[in-house]
Amino acid sequence: MSSTFRVACIQTNTQNDMAANIDAALVGIRAAHAAGAEFVTTPENVVMMGASGRETLAMARPEDDHPALKAFSDVARECGLWVLVGSLGIALDSGMIANRSFLISAAGKVVARYDKIHMFDVELPNGETYRESARFEPGSEAVLAESPFGQIGVTVCYDLRFPHLYRALAHGGARILTVPSAFTKVTGEAHWHVLLRARAIETGCYVIAPAQTGSHPGKRQTYGHSLVVSPWGEVLADGGESPGIITADLDIAEVGKARSQIPALDHDREITVPPKLVTDVKGAA
Repeated sequence: MSSTFRVACIQTNTQNDMAANIDAALVGIRAAHAAGAEFVTTPENVVMMGASGRETLAMARPEDDHPALKAFSDVARECGLWVLVGSLGIALDSGMIANRSFLISAAGKVVARYDKIHMFDVELPNGETYRESARFEPGSEAVLAESPFGQIGVTVCYDLRFPHLYRALAHGGARILTVPSAFTKVTGEAHWHVLLRARAIETGCYVIAPAQTGSHPGKRQTYGHSLVVSPWGEVLADGGESPGIITADLDIAEVGKARSQIPALDHDREITVPPKLVTDVKGAA
């Protein structure tokens, strides 16, 4: 198979009507297929953005009974393309939810599952508060998946701020990193582009980051700007702030080229970590 292929990011403005959100995502996937994409990616929470934690919990479904997973598997098989389901809320026996990303093959089979590891528990300067750990059970395993395009390292949103995860995936063989997200507008404006470009540069990987955009239930605002970034850190496509589709043509040979020019992955060294210092409120030891 050729080392080149076309990827698409579906940028959505997901609301709290799951059936409507599924339909909108399927329209986007079919449009991306018509545009020549062989690998189509969707954002975090692609079929449900609840107005509250209670609504999000109520709308979670077990994996084997989730209508979105069946719909995405069917469309992947129908179109003969690979689909990244950015994440779905999967109901667990514990009463919590897994924020689970799925990679589906062109035969409609789930070939990888990844539960978001890092929980977004923050209070933002604009007053927005997020406590993902109150309803989501974090994952504990990094995930690599084989695909016709090369090995894919699967992550979700807030994971982006933990570079050791991406370096571990690159050392494990990843050539592509996926970062489906629902980044807040505030943090997106500050850090989205630079973090995604940094993860690409540090690992010499392509980074594919489909994103939510606009206003959602519960007064949530997301940043948009789905990105495809080259292994050299170049932005190949940017989705801006409106729902829609972006595409980019990727050449996996560029991964080897970038890594040969800056072979940082070969230069990791074991280090001794210093003991943590206790500081006062002013930051003085």
